[in-house]
Amino acid sequence: MMGTLKTEPARSRSDLLAPPVAAALGQWPADAPVDVDQVLVAPIDADLADTAAFCAAYGVGLEVSANCVVIAGKRGSETRYAACVVLATTRADVNGVARRALDVRKASFAPMAEAVELTGMEYGGITPIGLPGDWPVLVDARVAATPHVIVGSGVRHSKIALPGPALGALPGARVVEGLARPAQPTA
Repeated sequence: MMGTLKTEPARSRSDLLAPPVAAALGQWPADAPVDVDQVLVAPIDADLADTAAFCAAYGVGLEVSANCVVIAGKRGSETRYAACVVLATTRADVNGVARRALDVRKASFAPMAEAVELTGMEYGGITPIGLPGDWPVLVDARVAATPHVIVGSGVRHSKIALPGPALGALPGARVVEGLARPAQPTA
């Protein structure tokens, strides 16, 4: 599952985490369904952080690699943000399921600079762990059903490995059936 990644407990390696991620792991609830020591981190080459390159280089299957995308939508003058966590074999239904969950007329991927500034994480490494507390974290049911998944760590030079069900138990998280659709094969 973890290919050639060399993992260790994430909370002991804050040098491999964005500050908000390290803070969230430091406040991991004792009653969480997954012990914080089951959240692992592995260093990677930052140039290989993008999903396809990462999976190919480290022998990790796309079916266990999860992407966290930040979406934004407006309701009146208010901009609402959410994170969508989907498997790499799928694509988030941003203007269907995610838009309705955010309760906005139209949703789109948040601009890169905005997502980076609001999360305190690096683009290409954004993770659902440590996001702003008022953001919904929408987790596709397929992710939550995956025994172990690989996600970003908040930085491009590492990845986090943890049980999929843990993502559905994060603060503000909601497991959503049909949040993602199968990705279209590239020609």
